[in-house]
Amino acid sequence: MFLSLFLRRKLLLVGWGVMVSLAAQAQTPVRVGSKIDTEGKLLGHLIVLALEAKGIKTENKIALGNTKIVRSALLAGELDIYPEYTGNGAFMLGAENNPAWKNFRAGYELAKKMDFEKNKIVWLEPANANNTWAIAVRKDLATAMQLRTMDDVGAYLAKGGSFKLAASAEFMERSDAMPAFQAAYGFKLRAEQVLVLAGGDTTATIKAAAEKTSGVNAAMAYGTDGPLAALGLVVMEDPKGVQPVYAPAPLVREEVLKRYPAMADILAPIFKSLDKPTLQMLNARIQLEGQDPRRVATGYLQSKGFLK
Repeated sequence: MFLSLFLRRKLLLVGWGVMVSLAAQAQTPVRVGSKIDTEGKLLGHLIVLALEAKGIKTENKIALGNTKIVRSALLAGELDIYPEYTGNGAFMLGAENNPAWKNFRAGYELAKKMDFEKNKIVWLEPANANNTWAIAVRKDLATAMQLRTMDDVGAYLAKGGSFKLAASAEFMERSDAMPAFQAAYGFKLRAEQVLVLAGGDTTATIKAAAEKTSGVNAAMAYGTDGPLAALGLVVMEDPKGVQPVYAPAPLVREEVLKRYPAMADILAPIFKSLDKPTLQMLNARIQLEGQDPRRVATGYLQSKGFLK
């Protein structure tokens, strides 16, 4: 009798402990990160605002660092969700030569499959945009030297043309970035032809080219950068298709998605609404007009009815 009563009490205590644990887990905020660039901040705030509006508490870790830092934090369980790009799956997941990366949907499906199998990371629905890496040249130089494509840039450099690029260390070092451009188009920039800027924000690289900082006349840029034309820069076409498709999508740890399964349905329509012109417009408000990324994200969500 005594033993039975003791066991019943113990089971009640264990059950109570499980309930307390589940309640505490339910209150654990979702840690939302992003990269340090303009679009990373914009997308990070879109995620934070959308989740908070649906009652999911968040911890803001936006603008945490470059790709390596943010990705490492997610894999280590120090972040729960952040916006990534499908093309980055080529070097993150070890399948650089797979042709799927050059295709919008195929690249997404490959990244989704590989990352879940390897890391239990879930790729949610992507935006319909390609934020691929590009090189933008000052319009005065492009016009004078008839530079329209990366082939033109390679020929111009082969003749000893004056050229200085503002870029991030990541862009210069990653095998799928500047080294890929150089290998495909037959040129090699010397150390004095590059101005490496801290971080990976194209706002800084574009500004350096627009203002001719330290003789810079070209800049690392993204396909969805907004202020390029307004600042007198022209994106060089990539006729050889060197760069993969970089469609932005939220990445979330499986255990977190299981805790908050509504996250997928909350974020899917928001990211589907983001095409290239929309991202260029929103990025321009931040880069060109100097608006706060959270304010821009709030205005966009309200304008689309995602936020009251």
